[in-house]
Amino acid sequence: MKKYVVLALFCCFIGGFIIFSRTEQEISAPKILRIGVECDYAPNNWEENNPSDYSVPLSNHQGYYADGYDIQIAKIVADNMKCTLEVKKLAWDHLIPALLRGEIDAIFSGMLDNKERRRMINFSDTYEVSETEYAVIVNTSTKYVMASKLTDFKGAKFTGQKSTNLYSAISQVPGAIALPAVDTVTEMLEAVTSGRADASVINLDTGRSYEVVHKNLKVIRFPKGRGFNVGFSGICAGVRKNDKELLSKINDAIEGIKKSERRSIMEKVVARLWKNL
Repeated sequence: MKKYVVLALFCCFIGGFIIFSRTEQEISAPKILRIGVECDYAPNNWEENNPSDYSVPLSNHQGYYADGYDIQIAKIVADNMKCTLEVKKLAWDHLIPALLRGEIDAIFSGMLDNKERRRMINFSDTYEVSETEYAVIVNTSTKYVMASKLTDFKGAKFTGQKSTNLYSAISQVPGAIALPAVDTVTEMLEAVTSGRADASVINLDTGRSYEVVHKNLKVIRFPKGRGFNVGFSGICAGVRKNDKELLSKINDAIEGIKKSERRSIMEKVVARLWKNL
């Protein structure tokens, strides 16, 4: 009888030790927030080959680092969650599939919460600096440089990045000719600078940065009521439908970033971007 009592006590001790050990491991194990970023949409996100106090190493592109407004917001979110931030560079079309496959935990890549994407994933609260406003970026050698309303672009050849609002919004331009979509924003801008396209739809804040980089490009902004109908709230983080706890933590972190701090972050991001041009 004593043997059975001793054996039972021993099993309880071992079981308690295993539970304690597992708890200790869970507590000590570093928590990681894995995000996907396109790294081709300045000032929201880009890559560079030199580290800085602001950038984060790309986990799948050795020797390169991610910077931009999206990255700075993601860093704040990760800090708030007491997580290490891991950034993976992915082509735009691969972001949502990678999220759904579990390769990343969230998307921080200048993504807008449109209706089509909401069918697949959930979105956080908006974290951008100001309300999204669409403009048109044109080659200064074309007659469209004098445009002041969308109807002025009748007959203009537009291109845009596939699977984005930058391409679908072309349908709002009366009489515009939609050229085949391209894979990246870089290719989109190259088409306009080379003259293969007359114009592209662009986010106003992003367009201003590209206007500085490319001297033969100009951003056309429209008065209220003469421009695009933007049917979404703005730039958000994307998560899987069942990751409600993660979504709540991301929203809590975003809520804690004051508007003045967001503006300051963007101003510093743009200053770094222009300094490196």
